[in-house]
Amino acid sequence: MTALARLALTDLRNHAALTIAPGPGLVLLTGLNGSGKTNILEAVSLLAPGRGLRGATLSEMARSDGPGGFAISARTIDEQELGTGTLAAAPERRQVRINGASGSATALGDYLAILWVTPAMDRLFVEGASARRRFLDRLVLAREPGHATHASRYEAAMRARNKLLAEPDGADPGWLAALEAGMAEHGSAIAAARIGTVERLGERLTAQAEGPFARAGLALDGWAPAPEDGQTALAHELRAGRGRDAAAGRTLAGPHRTDLAVTHLGKAQPAALCSTGEQKALLLGIVLAHADLVAADRRARPILLLDEVAAHLDPLRRAALLDRLTDAGGQVWMTGTDMAAFGPLPAAATSIDLGQ
Repeated sequence: MTALARLALTDLRNHAALTIAPGPGLVLLTGLNGSGKTNILEAVSLLAPGRGLRGATLSEMARSDGPGGFAISARTIDEQELGTGTLAAAPERRQVRINGASGSATALGDYLAILWVTPAMDRLFVEGASARRRFLDRLVLAREPGHATHASRYEAAMRARNKLLAEPDGADPGWLAALEAGMAEHGSAIAAARIGTVERLGERLTAQAEGPFARAGLALDGWAPAPEDGQTALAHELRAGRGRDAAAGRTLAGPHRTDLAVTHLGKAQPAALCSTGEQKALLLGIVLAHADLVAADRRARPILLLDEVAAHLDPLRRAALLDRLTDAGGQVWMTGTDMAAFGPLPAAATSIDLGQ
């Protein structure tokens, strides 16, 4: 099991200094709006690769009336020391420390797997594809930590290619070919990892019995690798599309054009056409099933961050959620304005009241 034994925040959002010693199971953060509950979840989410559960810039996270910069440090139950933050002199440059040594943000995925559900994700199935891709990649990353490296290198190569294609005197063919080879290498790895996660998770969801959390059907939509060798096929597609991409001002083929399609299996209906409550139940069902899949694959349960999770859930589903989280084990951080919305908590749960 993966869990935090200690979390310390310095000058993050509204927290000048805060230290929490959570238990290994349920961790409930309560308090009025503006007390900083979600800020704590954001801090935990930054102990994994990526920009955290809000997707905010680093400079936004530093306390507005602080000295500049912020720090997050944590110790896991197996005595790993992890930390991240920024310096006032470089507010957009992320610093990472792993067991006392400098590290990279992508390396954090080797130590912690973290999944989250936030109120901003309530419209995940009805808004644009980019949010669903980020959600999909978070699922993949929890299973395969190396996914973060492939994603960052693919994005860097694509940005360089787009810039090169925009050169008024034409792009250097040799440099373009090198960038496209990098995109093909990392893009094919991204696509393969997504396919594997969707297939494994889809099988688990389909096999589940009907219950309070609707069973979701998963599929990849939009761009998909050719049936032949994915790396070779993507390199060819990029090379053939240079003129088209130069005219469009962006790359029109690759895994950044893939979408995650979700259906309500019980109703044979796209998730986007379901009610708000059904969509929340579908989302929770996917995350809970994926937590089980990650536990099976990595022999350690991911940390779950559930922000205002009781919203849009009826009493039956709220009770079922608490029962399932308790039975599954693992560390789960939840927020709410008061404890009453969750009902009786297990005796081993950690409850922290942030007040105002």
